[in-house]
Amino acid sequence: MEKASETKEKSSSALRALSILEAVAASPTPITASEINHKLKLPKPTIHRLCMMLEKEGFLQPRIDGHGYLPGNRLSKMSMGVFCNNEYLRTERHTILQRLSNKVGETCNISIADGTEMIYFDRVETHWPLRVQLQINDRVPVYCTASGKLFLSNLPSAKRNRLISKLKFEQRTPNTITDEERLKAELKRIRREDIGVDNEEFIQGMVAISVPLKNSEGQFYGALAMHAPSARMSMEKALEQVPKLKAAADEIIELLND
Repeated sequence: MEKASETKEKSSSALRALSILEAVAASPTPITASEINHKLKLPKPTIHRLCMMLEKEGFLQPRIDGHGYLPGNRLSKMSMGVFCNNEYLRTERHTILQRLSNKVGETCNISIADGTEMIYFDRVETHWPLRVQLQINDRVPVYCTASGKLFLSNLPSAKRNRLISKLKFEQRTPNTITDEERLKAELKRIRREDIGVDNEEFIQGMVAISVPLKNSEGQFYGALAMHAPSARMSMEKALEQVPKLKAAADEIIELLND
């Protein structure tokens, strides 16, 4: 009886935690513990205890002023994991990516953040023999890639600064930004334009641009990017492809919302 009671209690706590995550994910704005309590009608001590646990584990993140919760990295990655591993969505997503690659004539990819790195989880290679070989599941730094800098720019300032302070900068090319203040200035511009750029910063001879994948509440899920040899495409020409990338990003996000 004691074991059965303990199992039931754990099951109840798990369901309550999932209900909290559901409430936060569905809220268009940061939601406080009191507002969660109003929705779920759970005891206040339970709400606060579970919110603190979910925050500690990275499923929730507090707003910078402490008033309300937002989806944390683990919750965002979980939603993207469902998106990535659903067979129907995977097929539809890849079709969109293939269509985009055909339109821009270059390699296109989708990546998500994992700490100080971005992970490629889908990509379509260009038909050109001259191309940069990056594979699905490859990891690249956030500070010198178009998608990584876009991810950093979308973080709340406090969290962004904490992550930047943990970076191990490496001068990968003459264009790599390895100074924190210069990087922060670059991220400010990227945040304003919502377009990530890599002007031969990660690999010499390669340029890249990226646009965000965000849900209807403006939550950043991942990045859609295109990269090409600079010998074939200048940064100016790459930026001309932004409308095509944004249209494809809208199609991909629509899949999540269906």
